[in-house]
Amino acid sequence: MDLRTIARDGGAFQQPVTSEHIRRICRRVLGRDAVSAVELGWGSYNTTYRVTVEGLERPVVLRFAPEPARQFASERELMRNEYATVPYLSVIAPLMPRVLAADWSHELIGRDYMVQTFLDGVPAPERLPGYPRASWTSFYRRLGEITRAVHDVRGPAFGPVANPAYATWGQAVTASLSQIAADLEGAGLDAADVRRAAALAAERRELLDEIAEPRLLTGDLWTVNTMLAPDAPEPTITGVFDFDRTWWGDPAADWTIRLASAKQDERVAFWEAYGPPDRTPAAVWRSLVYEVRHLGAVRLERHRLGDAAGVLASYSEVAVVLADMG
Repeated sequence: MDLRTIARDGGAFQQPVTSEHIRRICRRVLGRDAVSAVELGWGSYNTTYRVTVEGLERPVVLRFAPEPARQFASERELMRNEYATVPYLSVIAPLMPRVLAADWSHELIGRDYMVQTFLDGVPAPERLPGYPRASWTSFYRRLGEITRAVHDVRGPAFGPVANPAYATWGQAVTASLSQIAADLEGAGLDAADVRRAAALAAERRELLDEIAEPRLLTGDLWTVNTMLAPDAPEPTITGVFDFDRTWWGDPAADWTIRLASAKQDERVAFWEAYGPPDRTPAAVWRSLVYEVRHLGAVRLERHRLGDAAGVLASYSEVAVVLADMG
């Protein structure tokens, strides 16, 4: 079969697989031979291929998780978390790829993998810049609708969908901050600032525990994980994908909300569909806790990608937030 991979340094986090791995997987889960595979450059965590399969009219997507030993504890088994989330995402099912197969056995390769249908459209980061900026409001308004639909889904407990589960939101948040800090320290990085945020969150846990009902958080929904119609007169979302970082918790803690709040530009249309954000003093303080959690996870990602300057910059970013937390 024809295999095309992205050239990367041998020490890169994302590692390719062989053509034989892909062929054996297709035979096992689809009962057919793979004809060709092209590695897709979307995302920086899983390794993803578009695979043409003998006898199928449309290609499929084959995604490989990192080897278990390469995963941070705070990012462990994200693909399994996404798989566990699928039944809760029925509200946006027409926009999502369907899971054709998933295999956690590690019998064919020492990595989790999942086979999904291929979404139509063009990645939003490629297509959106081709539209006049004034028309981007339709994109963000639709993104607000999709996010609202997901956030309205209620769950059984707090924390990652695939567990561990926590009885309160405060427990889930402080555990997440502590786990990120441990990962940073394990990577040889200073995590005193994230530890400080975890301590402050524990001290004022009652403000976090005002969130009494777990709601579904998308984890990573934004432009990079959306597909657009190639020839529509205005930006039109045809698909959304990569829900591996889903959580049960406070919708305000979602990555999507962070990015929607980041600038007062076309993205203000997001709030027209989603609804106005909570600006009470308690909500504002919680948002600071969430920001440190985001920045801690970003620091880990920058380290994983070899972005030393970005890692260094994260310390001043967290310092600003900690000063506001008190």
